[in-house]
Amino acid sequence: MKIVIVGGVAAGMSAATRLRRLAEDAEILVLEAGDHVSYANCGLPYYAGGVIEDREALLLQTPVSLASRFRLDVRVRNRVTAVDAAAHKLTVRDLGTGDEYAETYDRLVLSPGARPVVPPVPGIERALVLRDVADADRLVAAIDGTADGGVAGAEPARTAVVIGGGLVGLEVVENLVRRGLAVTLVELADQVLPPLDPELAVRIRDELESHGVDVRTSTQVSAVTSTTAVLSDASGAEVGDVPADLVVAAVGVRPDTELAVLAGATLGPRGGVMVDEDLRTSVPDVFAVGDAVVKRDALAAPGEPEPFALIPLANLANRHGRHVADVILGRTGMRPSVGTAVVGVFGLTAASVGRNEKRLRAEGRHYRAIHTHPSQHAGYYPGASPLALKLLVDPDTDLILGAQAVGRDGVDKRIDVLATAMAGGLTASDLADLELAYAPAYGSAKDPVNMLGYVADNLRTGDTRSVQWHELDDLVSGGATLVDVRTPAEHARGTVEAVVDGAPSRARNVPLDELRARAHDEIPAGTPVVVHCQVGQRGHTAARLLTQLGYDVRNLDGGYLTWRDAARAAVSGRHAQGR
Repeated sequence: MKIVIVGGVAAGMSAATRLRRLAEDAEILVLEAGDHVSYANCGLPYYAGGVIEDREALLLQTPVSLASRFRLDVRVRNRVTAVDAAAHKLTVRDLGTGDEYAETYDRLVLSPGARPVVPPVPGIERALVLRDVADADRLVAAIDGTADGGVAGAEPARTAVVIGGGLVGLEVVENLVRRGLAVTLVELADQVLPPLDPELAVRIRDELESHGVDVRTSTQVSAVTSTTAVLSDASGAEVGDVPADLVVAAVGVRPDTELAVLAGATLGPRGGVMVDEDLRTSVPDVFAVGDAVVKRDALAAPGEPEPFALIPLANLANRHGRHVADVILGRTGMRPSVGTAVVGVFGLTAASVGRNEKRLRAEGRHYRAIHTHPSQHAGYYPGASPLALKLLVDPDTDLILGAQAVGRDGVDKRIDVLATAMAGGLTASDLADLELAYAPAYGSAKDPVNMLGYVADNLRTGDTRSVQWHELDDLVSGGATLVDVRTPAEHARGTVEAVVDGAPSRARNVPLDELRARAHDEIPAGTPVVVHCQVGQRGHTAARLLTQLGYDVRNLDGGYLTWRDAARAAVSGRHAQGR
């Protein structure tokens, strides 16, 4: 069998090496239009920032090493220009010589990846992208002032504008700051890091601004000059310009479907190549993998007409490569995708899996939200730092729909546990019974994941009812009493406020330890009560007490901290729009 793989990075090279491990007698040809194969593209921002000092460390394999170890025929700078699917034949151009030649195949695997999205604005040709090693070389040269070949008088870059506040954009921002540049981050949405909901994303914005980054949300770059980027608001009205010795476009990526179209393959509803559960395209003997294809969405609602998603993540691309090799050799089986991601922003880590609340609302899905703010390990052990966790749950089945986490330590561990729980079909309440590794330096006897399970189980059984920060105004406007059960000192430093008829209505303070004695005198009976504490735990105890005293009571989910972060996110959004 002759197998031709077009594209030699994550998915393509994973497919090639897996094929060789399983089939020594197969003829395997890898065609790559770029200069390198099997490179660590996720490490490119860190090479640009000087964290990875050795460029060669990014080049995991070469055509020579792959030929030696795996007997692969790997050809760089060879671009496929035509596909004759009926004849099982490719036309290939050697970009070094300009010559064209034909290659036949028994099975064809398309792994072209995705192309960076560059906004079509005047002057944008000066913008850089960061997708491959050559892009990283150009970025480093621009930072160092050697982009024109080291011309005498060239100056290192001092200012930069990064367009796009997603995963890659934030990594680029951090590494440009590390190189000493003054950076402006421009994001069209009203928050950075769209996979997070606003009450968690505001913490990422805080971290960026604390390191001197000028964060402009609800803003777009409308033009690029030789020294500046011209900014406009979301409506297109110009709001000024900012200095930009260099501009980096990190808006996102678009599936590269050119070869699939040449082969006659069907495209999916979200613009990627349509494949079945075994990565077959609509064309016989042609497969497609990685960032170029639509993925089966594990969280699609039952009966959803388009249960697909675009998830351009390295882990999934590598899984695709392994799986397509198995399918070609007669094996099957691959899970649908949930989309698990993590990013570091200076000293902070943010991670997510599955759906966020914004998307669930847009889809019209029913859900239950849970916020907690535990320490990443035992609070009495030195170095404890807080986490902000959010869990989204199907209220009918108790299955986990998504999760988010932000903190300085322990974030990736918790999201990985939650992603594993989702893959295993565990319910949110099942999290309470997970036996997770514990020692004071690493976690708590009740791990933050267990705590999410306790809250989920209390809500599932009806032991506690909760209210979200965005529901508070309507409840208080409808007559609910808002009670802060923290200490007077905590209350004095700031408490939850609902807006009633355009004016703030502050919570009354009845500390938890005095609640039994004071409740009947100070909390009206016959109307709903919303209690809150700092993070929700004392609120749960207060809610249980008041319920047994005959009150109709709800606990403010996530307490004061979640409400505070949500209020700050709203203010940040309004400030950005009015800038």
